[in-house]
Amino acid sequence: MSGWSALRRQCQSAGWLVLAAPGQASPGLPARDRLPEGPGVVVGSGGSSGGRRWCLQPLTHLEASARASGAWLQAMGLDPAGSLQLNPLPLHHVSGLLPRVRAAQWGAEHRWIAPRLMRDPDALRDAVGLPRDRAALISLVPTQLGRLMARPAGIAWLRQLAVIWVGGAALGEELAARARQEGLRLAPCYGATETAAMVTALPPAAFLQGVEGCGVPLADMELRLDPASGAVELRSERLSPGHLDADRVVPLPRTATGWWRSGDAGQLGGEGLRILGRMDGAINSGGETVFPEQLEARLLALAAAHQLPLQALLLLSEPDPEWGERLVALVRAQAGAPLEELLAALQQLVALWPAAERPRRWIPCPALAPSGMGKWQRGHWQDWMRSLKAI
Repeated sequence: MSGWSALRRQCQSAGWLVLAAPGQASPGLPARDRLPEGPGVVVGSGGSSGGRRWCLQPLTHLEASARASGAWLQAMGLDPAGSLQLNPLPLHHVSGLLPRVRAAQWGAEHRWIAPRLMRDPDALRDAVGLPRDRAALISLVPTQLGRLMARPAGIAWLRQLAVIWVGGAALGEELAARARQEGLRLAPCYGATETAAMVTALPPAAFLQGVEGCGVPLADMELRLDPASGAVELRSERLSPGHLDADRVVPLPRTATGWWRSGDAGQLGGEGLRILGRMDGAINSGGETVFPEQLEARLLALAAAHQLPLQALLLLSEPDPEWGERLVALVRAQAGAPLEELLAALQQLVALWPAAERPRRWIPCPALAPSGMGKWQRGHWQDWMRSLKAI
């Protein structure tokens, strides 16, 4: 089922539909009287922290999200109805579902892009021509952006886009700097399945001027930080009713005044929100709070600047009797690269970092890779690391 209109009609007829990847085990739905009123979809959420939840989103919430992103475009002088919404993301993720909803809500054209084309910039350029008379928009995860920017054909194609929303994972400093150098109109954004996608977005003009972070909240979103922990808290009419747990719906936890804590740590400044990392991914090492995702981005940027043959890097933690927790680095070298030389060079790059931020161990991991959506399944790799001790 490719179109939002067809999916909407099916939801209105059936009530609630589960959107799962082909071959993926999907949950059974509770009895109708246990579900929220009205039609909606059930979409998998999570992944950053290793867990998966099946999140409920009413159709009205998805359409409200589309209206909010349309208003964001209008504020920049772009006409949503006259745009072309490109979509290389799968329907069973909220980031792939929303482009279809937006196009239908705005009265714009929606064009799906096959995954194989996103891995081949030359084929993408030849297969997906972009119009000159209207704005073309796309949503990407950083992994997709990096693949396209690895080839001149990909960069040339990206330059033709009016807005390149980038979310779903952290946008590394090195990739952001290269995008600015190439004049790519990136719009780093922040959102979640529980919020029906986009919460904040940074206008491309601000990005090109060097503004960091992911912008200010969309018109129908409120955002604040918990003063004690720095956790991002959100309030909106389009927050999910909850998630499935066996034969019941567990409501999304909120404060008495309607605020939901996202699980991400952030900073707020004059230009908006900056995400530091997952609260459940932060570690306490020697009395210092450390966010592994930030350190990964910093080290990847340094490795790229020194032209090291580093394919993938993931920082995890392990218990330590003295420090509480210490960082461990999983490393995947580029094919054919001398591993020992790479590990030595990486250790040299962090030699002057604070002790809590320096990995205690460096473990080669030839299979290391994020998910297809560019997110790290940290729980999976944490289990993999633990399994080494059992061998």
